[in-house]
Amino acid sequence: MELLDRIEAHIRRHELIEPRAGVTCLVSGGPDSTCLWHALGALGYTVSAVHVDHGLRGAESDADAAFCRETFGAEVIEAPRGRTEAELRDLRYRLTADRGLRATGHTASDQVETVLYRLVASRSTRGIKLRREDGVVRPLLSVWREETEAYCAANGLATRTDSTNSDTLRGLIRTEILPLLRRLHPAAEENILRLADERPRLPRAMEETLLELLASREGSKTRDLGREIRAVREYDTVSLERGPVRWGPWVIESDDPDLVVRTRRSGDRVHGRRKLQDVFVDAKVPRAQRDDWPVVANEEEEVVAVPGIVEDARVRVRRT
Repeated sequence: MELLDRIEAHIRRHELIEPRAGVTCLVSGGPDSTCLWHALGALGYTVSAVHVDHGLRGAESDADAAFCRETFGAEVIEAPRGRTEAELRDLRYRLTADRGLRATGHTASDQVETVLYRLVASRSTRGIKLRREDGVVRPLLSVWREETEAYCAANGLATRTDSTNSDTLRGLIRTEILPLLRRLHPAAEENILRLADERPRLPRAMEETLLELLASREGSKTRDLGREIRAVREYDTVSLERGPVRWGPWVIESDDPDLVVRTRRSGDRVHGRRKLQDVFVDAKVPRAQRDDWPVVANEEEEVVAVPGIVEDARVRVRRT
């Protein structure tokens, strides 16, 4: 019961799900999503389940889908294959968007792995969101992976194991990097987790833009801050407005709230594969223009679109 109490306290503290409300669990059959589905039901929520099958592992994927259908009464959605972990995740969320409020089994352990990856990939300590703008919530972010496994064992819940987990970026962090960090300090994971809870400063470029606006109180000025947000100063008042991002000659729009427009960063890859540097070279973008060229990135800091060069179905671009 102690674990259930913690999960309920987390849900109430962050207002993730209304009491006794309905919620759809995105289930894989693993311990985390199995714990999520069972715990939310035990706490009195009206729980349904959906399993998105990408068919990546042949017979093993078929067995996962059958398990979720039989164990959770899950609806199984056949989905196309994605090229990266981020693409697979985005597909799952888009294909289940009409299910309303959805919950995933992301845990504190996933949060630690995410912070470590983003710290290395983009110098960011931004963690997994408690609530996404598209109605996906994370009720287990205060629970460690070992606790979901123990919960399933204690309640006699069968689970599935993804044989490819160790081959992913998260698998690398989980099996190789974190054990070394624990040797360095036993509280390594707890300390990394705190990074996701700390309120970050504004990005330097955003701070500089706001300071530029505030440097004068005469007339009005408008500046783009990224994430489709504009800062508008009217005399001595500054307000924020949402809308298309205007970047040089480009106007960039998207309905996906997790995409951001920014400049390139060291190590950037398009869809996690091809080096952005090579994309610029092949497109014959002059070296002097590359640092100012906008790119569109997802939550995992992967570049998904480069205006005028690389297109993405979620991103609308026009040149003024």
